[in-house]
Amino acid sequence: MIKSTITALSVAVVIGLSGCNNTSEPQGTDTVKKANYSNVLLQEFSGPFQGVPQFDKMNLVDLKPALEMGMAEHLADVDKIASNPASPTFDNTIAELERAGKSLDRVFTYYGIWRNNKSSAEARELQKEIAPKLSEYDSKIIQNSKLFNRVKTVFNSDEYKALTPEQQRITWLTYNNFARNGATLQGNAKLRYAEINQQLASLQTKFSSNVLADEESYVVYLNASQLSGLPESFVVGAAAAAAERGKVGQYAITNSRSSMDPFLTYSTERSLREQVWKNYYNRGGNGDQYDNNGIIKEILTLRHERVQLLGYENYAQWRLEDRMAKTPENAKALMDQVWPAAVARVKEEVADMQAIADKEEVKITIEPWDYRFYSEKVRKDKYALDSNEVKQYLQLDKLREAMFYVAGRLFNFEFSEVVDGSVPVYHDDVRVWEVKDKASGKHVGLWYLDPFARKGKRSGAWANTFRSYTTMDGETNVLSTNNSNFVKGPEGKATLISWSDAQTYFHEFGHALHFLSADVVYPQSHSGVRDYTEFQSQLLERWLTTDEVINQFLVHHETGKPIPKELVAKIKKSATFNQGFSTTEYMGSAIMDLLYHSTDPTKIDPAKFEKEQLTKLGMPAELVMRHRSTQFGHIFSSEGYAAAYYGYLWAEVLTSDAAEAFADAPGGFYDEALANKLVKHLFSVRNAMDPAQAYRLFRGRDADVSALMRDRGFPVKQSD
Repeated sequence: MIKSTITALSVAVVIGLSGCNNTSEPQGTDTVKKANYSNVLLQEFSGPFQGVPQFDKMNLVDLKPALEMGMAEHLADVDKIASNPASPTFDNTIAELERAGKSLDRVFTYYGIWRNNKSSAEARELQKEIAPKLSEYDSKIIQNSKLFNRVKTVFNSDEYKALTPEQQRITWLTYNNFARNGATLQGNAKLRYAEINQQLASLQTKFSSNVLADEESYVVYLNASQLSGLPESFVVGAAAAAAERGKVGQYAITNSRSSMDPFLTYSTERSLREQVWKNYYNRGGNGDQYDNNGIIKEILTLRHERVQLLGYENYAQWRLEDRMAKTPENAKALMDQVWPAAVARVKEEVADMQAIADKEEVKITIEPWDYRFYSEKVRKDKYALDSNEVKQYLQLDKLREAMFYVAGRLFNFEFSEVVDGSVPVYHDDVRVWEVKDKASGKHVGLWYLDPFARKGKRSGAWANTFRSYTTMDGETNVLSTNNSNFVKGPEGKATLISWSDAQTYFHEFGHALHFLSADVVYPQSHSGVRDYTEFQSQLLERWLTTDEVINQFLVHHETGKPIPKELVAKIKKSATFNQGFSTTEYMGSAIMDLLYHSTDPTKIDPAKFEKEQLTKLGMPAELVMRHRSTQFGHIFSSEGYAAAYYGYLWAEVLTSDAAEAFADAPGGFYDEALANKLVKHLFSVRNAMDPAQAYRLFRGRDADVSALMRDRGFPVKQSD
């Protein structure tokens, strides 16, 4: 995920209006005041590199008063803009909204750390209290009639036609944020809209807290007799995880993907595989105080009521209106092209796995907790490829060096670690690098890396910024961050990760490069189009398999010898292996997301609805959707991906098509001319240009879905 969201409308308001990721201080404006705050969370970032967050001074007791003061100041700034007696112009309305709320932006930087990286019971309780207040604050901005009328006037003015393309786009984005989020409502409808947002804010926060509670509570502890099949590197990490939880001498399988996935791949203990699988996939759905089924129903009901106030038939119709897909029908049409081939491939994969199980005479039928285990056997049988053998060449530090190499070749960036302690961090695991332009030596920004799993850190991988590049009031640098949940290797030894984890590592770094390469004027140009923002990061995954990366950075963690060419050949030969599983489990979630948000919620009982709809789709019994409903945080803990989880596939179409352009270029994936076009048209512009237009400037045409089908080894339908 690119950016953690606070509440439903914080996306629209905080990102859209105040540029939440852009915490630089503008120069010479009346709207934003330079203040001497006693609360460190409100203070301007200080120290080197144009100022950095003071993570070493953050204290949870400061959060609530900081948020309250930040919201009050921002509302005062907004009221001043709305009450300006001068006729509305771009400069006195749209640009001033871009400048407003900088102290609150800084608070959100720290708030995001407590939500994602340093969560605790106290922090989660505080989030529950804060969420409705944030929603109320959002509504006060969106429902400010005088402000909306000024924005509307600028949008419909003759001046608009003379604005720069970026100014026109952020004016439209600002107007659209208001119009689509209740600004046009009157009377009781307006009041009800705000009330719904407050209710949703609380429910979505509770949903997320429930999932995190299950991730922390459900841990499987093993003894030495239960480690059969597990790689040594995994065993060492599991021992460290147990010791961290006060279980010295045991081995902890935590309820996170980074622990679950390898355990299910290698453990020969089938009953334990079933237990670990159920723990992970039943998160938020265990029928206890942390069960999310009722919350899902409430969220869907409220979202449906809210968009009906705006005149839409359903939530999906409202959500996709300003996305690349435009309509739920277009999103579904794309998935309909891919789904049959994916399901057919699953049947082939299961048949291969069942054949091995039958040959071994274990007398089982493949179940979901068997899929990864027997898939690994098929991989060895078909391709003589052992995932654990590959893992010995995937050192976390070396992969980071590989990412820096790619960034240097494509983006002309140079990374050097900041080791003098001048940049505060919020945990000892976090490291920081300065980023410069290789040719000019110009400072670009900082890159923070928080790679390891720990208690209080949410699962998954994500990227974010503490400050983004703008030039509207002087040039600012970028403070970007990548976060992962790798199981840390033992002291003094390399942290080894799987091939899929290595792809994820590159993926999230793609988001960071998107931040670091920005060349825009206004904060709102960093707001994202959800079915496009994953494209740049998905594309960067392709450089992991380039010869330059493989030959230089994939070296054995003990011998230092490069990965054998024969093993590389096996990796590339098996590139489309298990695509049935990965595509179908993802699409199961994406399709269910659209169904949840285009169906009358009175007809939905979440547990039954998930089962019934997946059965209708022909979901294979041997696997489940990647994010089952009760833990589907993408769509129920915020609205960032709600009715838009299909966007990963939409972006993958662009990714596959763009990757073919590099494959066909004279210089391959390091072709200098094409790399320049990539940075210019697809990375630096952020959301200052319509994504479809930006892609056409890069490729010379729209993307072709057949490239995706070829990538995954699926049959390509021939055109008539």
